[in-house]
Amino acid sequence: MGGGLLSSAPLPRAFFDRPSHEVAPELLGRVLVHGDVAVRLTEVEAYGGPGEDPAAHTYRGKTPRNAVMFGPPGHLYVYFTYGMHFCANVVCLPEGHGSGVLMRAGEVVAGGAVARARRSGGQTLPDRDLARGPARLAVALGLLREHNGLDAIWEGSPQALNGHGSLTGLPAGSVVLLAGRPPEPAAIRSGPRTGVSTARDTPWRFWIEGDPTVSPYKAHAPRRRSAAATSVGEAPRS
Repeated sequence: MGGGLLSSAPLPRAFFDRPSHEVAPELLGRVLVHGDVAVRLTEVEAYGGPGEDPAAHTYRGKTPRNAVMFGPPGHLYVYFTYGMHFCANVVCLPEGHGSGVLMRAGEVVAGGAVARARRSGGQTLPDRDLARGPARLAVALGLLREHNGLDAIWEGSPQALNGHGSLTGLPAGSVVLLAGRPPEPAAIRSGPRTGVSTARDTPWRFWIEGDPTVSPYKAHAPRRRSAAATSVGEAPRS
């Protein structure tokens, strides 16, 4: 959890117009802003396109549920899982490809009081746990089903975003991905994705080594669930 200033420059759409496994490690240290809350990403997972990555939601092609993933790069794909959680991805590659990066964990760098109230109703929580895990990250940022499809690329120029200050210069209710503060390349680690039952050894989970907000790795374990629920990153059954 570093201090200092974070760059407030918005990431360009071209940043996401690449394969997800190339975007993912470079997304670490970037800042996702929604309203009053900003999270510096410390852990992400890449998912490939139709027919190439059996762990991806898009593996079997385009459906009403995953249609956003086949849209332009830089948009949010927010989905409901296990009948209780929302998780957020950012779309990669040109329109029609169906690829993206799951945002798994991060450090709340602005709007901590708002994030804490959403996560715990005001109860005491360690700072590292506010957005530690994909569902917690979505809750801290206030991301819900209605935010599915929002464009996270913004053409404006907000004022400086201080690592422990307030956000200024951003449109109310906007979702924006900022340049933030990427880690040194030597601090980036990769390994198998968390909790997927297929393509489980694909090393497309990326995280910042030693950062306390990174979530614990968990291998897939079969569990009972409703037919409508889908695990994080796992292709829905049809």
